[in-house]
Amino acid sequence: MSLTQTNRNSLTLSAAQTPDFPDGDLPDMGTLQVMVLSEQNVPVSGAAVNISFTGDPDSIVGEAHTDQNGQTGILALAAPPAAYSLEPSERQPYAEYTIRVSAPGFETVTVSGSEIFSGQRALQSVTLRPLTPDEQPDTIVIPEHTLYAYYPPKIAEAEIKPVNVSGEIVLDQVVIPEYIVVHDGTPQDSSARDYYVQYKDYIKNVACSEIYPTWPYETLIANILAIQSFTLNRVYTEWYRNKNYSFTITSSTAYDQKWVYGRDIFDSIDAAVDDVFLHYLSRPNVKQPILTQYCDGSRVSCPQWLSQWGSASLGEQGYTAAEIIRYYYGSDMYINIAEQVSGIPSSYPGYPLSIGAVGADVLKIQEQLNAISNHYPLIPKLVPDGIFGEATQAAVKVFQSVFGLTQDGIVGSRTWYKLSDIYVAVTRIAEGTSLL
Repeated sequence: MSLTQTNRNSLTLSAAQTPDFPDGDLPDMGTLQVMVLSEQNVPVSGAAVNISFTGDPDSIVGEAHTDQNGQTGILALAAPPAAYSLEPSERQPYAEYTIRVSAPGFETVTVSGSEIFSGQRALQSVTLRPLTPDEQPDTIVIPEHTLYAYYPPKIAEAEIKPVNVSGEIVLDQVVIPEYIVVHDGTPQDSSARDYYVQYKDYIKNVACSEIYPTWPYETLIANILAIQSFTLNRVYTEWYRNKNYSFTITSSTAYDQKWVYGRDIFDSIDAAVDDVFLHYLSRPNVKQPILTQYCDGSRVSCPQWLSQWGSASLGEQGYTAAEIIRYYYGSDMYINIAEQVSGIPSSYPGYPLSIGAVGADVLKIQEQLNAISNHYPLIPKLVPDGIFGEATQAAVKVFQSVFGLTQDGIVGSRTWYKLSDIYVAVTRIAEGTSLL
């Protein structure tokens, strides 16, 4: 199956060859959207995007160009049947595509192995560096998913770190950090690179690398809570810094969680993380987030930890996220909420803002939208008056459209925090401050 260009920034399907799937199964469809940014996090318009099957990278199956927001349209692509991802199997449940992005004045970037699941939308972000005479084209290779390929199992640790040793616990409260430093290798690998990654982006990346986006929502939430609690335990206890390392966490599955530089993010997981990124798991009379360890539950057994495949089965049976968590970690495990979010201008007011709302929170939204529109010109400018009228609603809808949110013109928690994230990013651009 191939793609033909219908306009400058979108693709549509036309009949042609398809990738081969076992058992004679016909392919399903997934979707992909590509966002292209400069190193300063500014959208790159007019970038050429070529798509091919990873198994045949020289055979282009589609082409598109980015719009003013640095985005292609939503591209329909062939993917294996959804059933492949709903139970353990030797069959690869996703298709792999190679994405090549080029733009005048920038180095060409190729992403190999971008994953497309049936019925799921994937967002592939690509960052372009300025063109330099000696620079070689950049190639990003996304490895196989942890549920499909073999990765070293987690080395067991105590879920609660001791607090009676001087210097063992550094922080006095649970804080959602703005950034964490990811060491892309084992702790002992001094040649591995360190990456500064926004906290939510890190959680989304790990979740997309370790669970399938086709699973039930409550299963996604349960797994995301385990990932977040594990991460926040590393942050709270300063686990690696107390061992004289300069990073927060590693990408090694033996020591921590799988993080993959440059991978695509699935919309279902993206939304689930936005819903619960403030939360972590705790036990009575224990202040630190619990180091919630887990395994796939198929190739590796872990009776005291969460089973990823087992959680998928429980989700299919109608278990809630809290019930799944307690099924594996015990009835005294609770979902807690962080006291502080670092780097966010202000916390969500606790209720959605829409037509008729007035006050300081509305004024903040308007000011943030105006700042963001300097880099995303499709978002209309507003008169900051603290009144949520039709003009503000229209600007919110455009913002939601640009960043893949439900276009209802209402500023709920997901839209509020996405506004905060993008506002902080563009404010740093204006101040000439590095995002890293």
